[in-house]
Formats: sequence, structure tokens, C-alpha cells
Amino acid sequence: MPIQAVEPRRLYRQVADQLRQLIDSGEFAVGDRLPTERDLADQLGISRPTVREALIALEVEGRIRIRVGSGIYVTDPPNAAASEAATDEGPFELLRAREFVEGAIAAEAALHIRPADLKLLDDVLRRMEAMRHPNKMTIALDREFHTAVAGILENAVLVRFIGELFDQRMNPYFERLSTYFENKESWQIAAGEHRAVRDAIAARDPERAKAAMQHHLRQSQIRFSRNFDERAVAKEVTQ
Repeated sequence: MPIQAVEPRRLYRQVADQLRQLIDSGEFAVGDRLPTERDLADQLGISRPTVREALIALEVEGRIRIRVGSGIYVTDPPNAAASEAATDEGPFELLRAREFVEGAIAAEAALHIRPADLKLLDDVLRRMEAMRHPNKMTIALDREFHTAVAGILENAVLVRFIGELFDQRMNPYFERLSTYFENKESWQIAAGEHRAVRDAIAARDPERAKAAMQHHLRQSQIRFSRNFDERAVAKEVTQ
């Protein structure tokens, strides 16, 4: 048998494996409450976003139930053997990648913006701002805005790449995170961030456009990084 390269497992997967083993060994019984996100991060010596991704992975598998404002509880294991999602990238890894790539694209777009491009961005923003609550339509509009920014460069590969990166949020991890942290207020804040990107591109200011896009995607990470017992929209933090 030929030797195959060994790919290191994502850290959040290793954390999920460890917690799953503790549950299977009886360290945590069905109905028990797990330590808080913060406590787990401190005990494991890792970041809270990594713990968040591990917990979401276990909830998608049906091993735990996250009750906002109450805690994280062990549930009866699913009848069928738990299977991992097809993708191994976690939500925060994807958002960090988008922050880097789309920031560069926005900067370049500011140098090439044309009236027709601006008209398209304005049309997408108008429809986005008319939507009051996050739903499947707002996600589609979100995708349309980001691919429209890439489209300013008239490079089909970049448009497809940005679309494919965005589409990876359609996995079970992102969907579960969204049920906890996306709401009317968060959508309105995100819509305002999109408009800031548009205004910077329209001003033909590449540095401002890059900063606006990176700010938007960084704030998305922050919105998904709140404690499960926090009910208000996450406040902006200084990086």
C-alpha cells in the first residue's frame, strides 16, 4: 500500500474528540452540564472560538444541546453512529480566510470601479436594507454583494472563488451558529457594514475599501464569538 500524506486534524476537531471521549467514558452523563466555554478554554489552554467550533460540531452530531442562557448539556447519543460533516474547516477559519482575500479584492475594486458596477452594488444594497430579518433571502443577497465586489475586477475565477468561499457557510456548523447569533439587530449592523464597503469603493479609496471589508468580516467573527449566555448583539471591539 503506498504511503499517503497525513493531514493534521484541525484543533477544534481534536477538542471535539476529547470531549466526545469524556462523554462516552461516563465522565459526563446524559443530562449533565459541561463546563462553560470560558472554563473549557482556560482548562485546555486554547481560544474560545476554537472551543465554540468544537461545541457546535458536537451539537451538530447530536451529542450535546446548547441552551442559551442556561448552559451546555449532554444529550442521548443519536441512534446512528455520529458522522462528521463533510467539511473540516470551521466557521472562524473560513471567516478569517475571507477577511484576508476579500480585503485585497475590495482594495483593487476601488481602483477599477465603473458606473455600472456602482449601480449594481446600489441595487443589491437597496434590497438588503429592505429586508428586516435574516433569512434565506438575506443570505442570498449577502452572497450577491460579495461576488459583485469581486466582479468589478472582471475576473471570472475570482468571482467563482469568492462565491465558493461564501457557500461554505451553508454547512451545518454555520447554520447552527446562525440560529444563536443572527437576528434583526445583527442583520441591520451587517447591512451598514456592507454600505461602508460600497462607499469606500465608490470613493476610489483602496485603503479605506480594504479596511471596510476586513472590518465587516472581522465583526462577523465577533458576532459569532459571544458567550452563549449573552443575549445582546456583540459590541464592536478595537483590534
